Amino acid sequence: QVQLVESGGGSVQAGGSLRLSCAASGRTFSTIAMGWFRQAPGKEREFVASISWNGGNTDYADSVKGRFTISRDNAKNTVSLQMNSLKPGDTAVYYCARKNAFGGSSYYTGSYDYWGQGTQVTVSS
Repeated sequence: QVQLVESGGGSVQAGGSLRLSCAASGRTFSTIAMGWFRQAPGKEREFVASISWNGGNTDYADSVKGRFTISRDNAKNTVSLQMNSLKPGDTAVYYCARKNAFGGSSYYTGSYDYWGQGTQVTVSS
């Protein structure tokens, strides 16, 4: 069974930084792509960033490009999201997710089979 546990959320003023981490259990972590999504109150869950199994390929939502960086450490079974220059619009619950083995778009929630419980990020102006 795969478990994903996020940490690192919190409250920060606009312009500040936070680093989210996701610890994964399971022996297949190093062979699977991972992603970060977020969901603000009253809105659908949306794609933030993804990273390939070896970290060689990353992708970002336009809204976070140049401000967020996704990375992974396969030796530690962790994936991280460094968030800089945070804006009030980044306020949301952030989820890490494991991409399924069947392919599909990294932007689509249905392409992921395991999800963490989420961590709250609040950015005040």
